[in-house]
Amino acid sequence: MKRALIIGASGGIGAAVVAELVQRGVAVTALSRSQQGLDITDEASVQAHLQALQGPYDLIFVATGALHGAGQPPEKTLKALDPAAMQDQFAVNCLGPALVLKHALPLLPRQGRAVFAALSARVGSIGDNRLGGWISYRSAKAALNQVIHTAAIELARSHKGVICAALHPGTVTTPFTKNYAARHTTVLPETAAHNLLEVIAGLTPEDSGGFFDWQSKRVVW
Repeated sequence: MKRALIIGASGGIGAAVVAELVQRGVAVTALSRSQQGLDITDEASVQAHLQALQGPYDLIFVATGALHGAGQPPEKTLKALDPAAMQDQFAVNCLGPALVLKHALPLLPRQGRAVFAALSARVGSIGDNRLGGWISYRSAKAALNQVIHTAAIELARSHKGVICAALHPGTVTTPFTKNYAARHTTVLPETAAHNLLEVIAGLTPEDSGGFFDWQSKRVVW
């Protein structure tokens, strides 16, 4: 890998991915809301930032995400469902990565291997959902998984070497998870970054459109 574009590069996982790639000698372009003003929920912002770049990139990694919407925490019950909060969840967790993918197409090679990856979450798995709750976050991540899967089918025709994947990083010790990680084994962002980049390195064209955890194991839809 020679060149990578990381979206959400100022977050816990994103920043760790940038650091790991730089350590590996990869030329990294880092974009985030706090540093470069990229708003992934605003198509004009996404278009302007990505059109200013020159490809091709070997890796485009969307490391953005949000558990809260409109100031509301994940719901414990359907009674807590709030339309504005759910819309916010979809804007950040599904629409944002979809807009990045749309406008990143010119930055991906037409020939040769490249990976477009986005952070998903195991709770976005419909088949693995045994606890309920968190309906907005679960639904937004499930929708993201569908975007990745559908895009992979299209890219197989136009960008034959590009692999699309949704990735579950495990529970990572970041401000994102600090209020929800008590019952889970956690890893440091640096460990998560290393694990995710190893997963990415091992992906094959047959894996495109898939959903994988940090151990390279497929996650059920």
